[in-house]
Amino acid sequence: MMRALEPVLIERAARLLLDGRLVAFPTETVYGLGADADQPAAVASIFSAKGRPADHPLIVHVADAAAAAAWAAELSPAALTLMRRFWPGPLTLVVPRGPRAHDALTGGQASVGLRCPSHPWARALLQALGRLAGDAGRAIAAPSANRFGHISPTRAEHVRTGLGEAPAGPVHMILDGGPCPLGIESTILDLTAPVPRLLRPGSVLAAQIEQVLGLRLAEAGANDPTVPRASGRLARHYAPRRPLQIVAAAALAQRIAELGASRVAVLAPPPAPRTLAAGRFWPAPVRAADYAQKLYDTLHAMDASTAEVLLVQAPPQADAQAGAQAEDWVAVHDRLQRSAAAGDGRFDDAD
Repeated sequence: MMRALEPVLIERAARLLLDGRLVAFPTETVYGLGADADQPAAVASIFSAKGRPADHPLIVHVADAAAAAAWAAELSPAALTLMRRFWPGPLTLVVPRGPRAHDALTGGQASVGLRCPSHPWARALLQALGRLAGDAGRAIAAPSANRFGHISPTRAEHVRTGLGEAPAGPVHMILDGGPCPLGIESTILDLTAPVPRLLRPGSVLAAQIEQVLGLRLAEAGANDPTVPRASGRLARHYAPRRPLQIVAAAALAQRIAELGASRVAVLAPPPAPRTLAAGRFWPAPVRAADYAQKLYDTLHAMDASTAEVLLVQAPPQADAQAGAQAEDWVAVHDRLQRSAAAGDGRFDDAD
């Protein structure tokens, strides 16, 4: 359950941001690791705390469309239309950067990712930062508040365990607003090309964007040099420490038997397989939105168990009971596939 706002904590966190410190805060998607976007040294400390490569751009969180204009070279009619429809909310728009968007934010690219979060704690923090700075365009640079490439945090305790709070860790303050209501990262849309391109699926669906814009989105090719770098594009990320395997429903019992019931943790629809050892089963929700909201929290719990391998029964492609379309599950499948990827040793993270 979302916690009630605590203005004293919000004020303290905003002052820490102005002092160049790092603050973890909840958004509707995942917890972000925030720094004052106007301070390159503070932004650089995000990369150090996370172990994040310097060429990975950050998402800049703004209070509204007017604040977004302070960071962009221009906001196209499509950008303004999408902001009116989906902001505040889980949609990141990649637009041409303005002079204020420095290289530490953009990874040296000519674009910047902008998002206006809807979570009350995030909005209160942005408003307090702008008020204290006397600048309505003040913004917070914030990737996910976790070590680079690992499971995104959807609770304050995930941040505390994964990164650590001062004085033991690099995060000077963690604002605990309760569990994140959506649980997966924002949709990222590239608006720097003639036709918008979906860079990362999320809770705002491609079909919704297409309906608002009245056009079909273009493909963002994996090897297309014109596609901006963005979180969610590497093969492996959102990854637990233990190996994760996605298993078809018909093969789950056999895979448990092959690995040993005492060695695995399982995420699957109930009931639990009868052969599974006690304390090794996590029930999977049947609706896409519920599955997404609980996914990272569940993976954190499974990864903290003594299991050697994490098994996830492949989720469905559509919610028959809810009458939802297959696209509702696209973001869930994307996150699981990348969590399970063997990869090349490189990781990516989320915002």
